[in-house]
Amino acid sequence: MNQELKVKVIKLSGIVNTTNSQELRENITNLLESGAKTVLVDCQDVTFMDSSALGALVLAFKTLRAADTKLVLCSINEQVRILFELTGMDKVFEIFPNQDKFNEVALSKN
Repeated sequence: MNQELKVKVIKLSGIVNTTNSQELRENITNLLESGAKTVLVDCQDVTFMDSSALGALVLAFKTLRAADTKLVLCSINEQVRILFELTGMDKVFEIFPNQDKFNEVALSKN
């Protein structure tokens, strides 16, 4: 049985902080309705992320996991990587160097 890979991509850009973290979480959790099995958050264009944005990602991660959907990240910059490492979230989230690498791994699992 060939199951279609249901991946939805959210591209973040600029500064992700208190101002837009609530919207980020809602955008991610709304993808559950689309039947996505994996949500890829592409951070390539993010210049800065604060702890409230990280909190929003963690809440979204928990919501998706409860619905048997994965939340993964790719293309995080040095500032975001340090935030994740300091909080130990780099052990929680699966983080890919870029979308191509994610696609490679995702396709090899099918």
